[in-house]
Amino acid sequence: MLTFSTEALRPQDRFEHWCDVRGKSLFGVTIELERDRRPDFRGRFSATPVGDAMLAEMSASSYRVSRTSSDIARVPSNSLHLAWQVRGPGHMNIGRDRVQWVGNGDLVFGHSNLPFASTPDRTDGFHFFSLKIPVTSDLVLGARIEDVPPVMLARDAHLTRLVGAMFRSMTRDPAQAGQFAGEVTHMVRLALLARGRLRPRLDEIRAALHAGYLHAAHEILLRDLHRASLTPAAVATELGISLRQLHALFEPTGLSFARTLTATRLQEARRLLYAKQERGIDEIAFACGFDSIATFYRVFRAAYGMTPGDARRVPPPDRDDVSSNRHPALAL
Repeated sequence: MLTFSTEALRPQDRFEHWCDVRGKSLFGVTIELERDRRPDFRGRFSATPVGDAMLAEMSASSYRVSRTSSDIARVPSNSLHLAWQVRGPGHMNIGRDRVQWVGNGDLVFGHSNLPFASTPDRTDGFHFFSLKIPVTSDLVLGARIEDVPPVMLARDAHLTRLVGAMFRSMTRDPAQAGQFAGEVTHMVRLALLARGRLRPRLDEIRAALHAGYLHAAHEILLRDLHRASLTPAAVATELGISLRQLHALFEPTGLSFARTLTATRLQEARRLLYAKQERGIDEIAFACGFDSIATFYRVFRAAYGMTPGDARRVPPPDRDDVSSNRHPALAL
């Protein structure tokens, strides 16, 4: 993983370095900021490969950014660009008087060789993730993509939710992002479907939808694991699919919905036991959706070979595997 911070530079050098090295050379964009605000500029950047794609995370002071015709000629790129604006809303102009407002949480998708100009709506900085994906005919299933302008995916569309769920899964731990290469392919195809460039009945689209719905279901489990009453029916209803379809999503993983939910709760409980030493074990168990302390102790010991009290002294692993049907906690 490549990381960079302006904190290592003199204040008077930070903005110019960011413009030249991060903007012009790496992304092929033009960055602008009022001269009197440049000494206060701050920026952090990281990049990690995800298969052939590159995932970048950036947090910085607010500035204007554009990809002009000159930028494109200087740094051409036959790639697709998917961005998640975590924080820092603004307006994006893609030419011909087409201006759109991009808010917190929105996704933007388009071809990298098309111009745009973005102006922040606030002055308190931004945070976003960017995924740059080289184009191949196999990836886009032969679709024409050179004229796909960078525009926001519809906020309330179900396809946007599926793409977003996969993107957010990838960014929860950027150090582990490399294992999401397959999801990159699925995200591109769902985004092209949302933009009307692919047909919904392709087998590859069905596989992408399956992956997207599975990630969206996992996202609901993470969000609502504290609810002891969380049911498959509630998750299926929120996703707009049948209960049978929901259970079918989990079949290839080797874990049922119920076992996946239990494993997710156990992971969060173990994390909290170590990170929140001031909270009682019973409190953590209930906060993670266990409605019986006896059950919590039993499945926790089966999963980790130790009691919850012992776990308070042992750092949890960086990543707990809930995808394996060999997970001992799940023999319920």
